[in-house]
Amino acid sequence: MSGVTIQKVKIEKEKGVVVLPILEYKKLLQQSIPTHYLYGKDAEKLDRLVEEGLKEYKAGKTIKAKSLKEALKIYGKRRAFHDCHSY
Repeated sequence: MSGVTIQKVKIEKEKGVVVLPILEYKKLLQQSIPTHYLYGKDAEKLDRLVEEGLKEYKAGKTIKAKSLKEALKIYGKRRAFHDCHSY
């Protein structure tokens, strides 16, 4: 069996280390993501929203940003520009 060496500085910097078998890690990962199922009108509403978003994406109407804050800032500037230039 081979050993693994981890620098003490790295452990201290990361505030600890956890060693798990892959299968156990995968189980924990799956359990950490909540699963939600929608039915009826809620599901249809979400389907339409996704469809509309994909159409806007394909048409180039979406905003590329690194964060939600940045996206809102860009959106606000675009909206202000269009409000000023619409007659």
